[in-house]
Amino acid sequence: MALYSASKGALAILTECLAEELRDAGISVNMLALGAVDTQMLQKAFPGYTAPVSPAEMATFIASFSKTGHHFMNGKIIPVSLSTP
Repeated sequence: MALYSASKGALAILTECLAEELRDAGISVNMLALGAVDTQMLQKAFPGYTAPVSPAEMATFIASFSKTGHHFMNGKIIPVSLSTP
């Protein structure tokens, strides 16, 4: 889990840097920080826990955000989760 978590942190910094570097080219860069999704990886990491979101539901959200999110924001790390944290 440490390497997985560290890679998410690195992606957050990369998102912010790319958003600034690509702004003048008209390219927006944002990151969706996904919460618990009922995947095999989550089930292996947390046996007995059932996530409140299915992979299909999250995929639908990601597809929609990919089409419209850049119209409203740039350089943002957006938490996407039904639970806190």
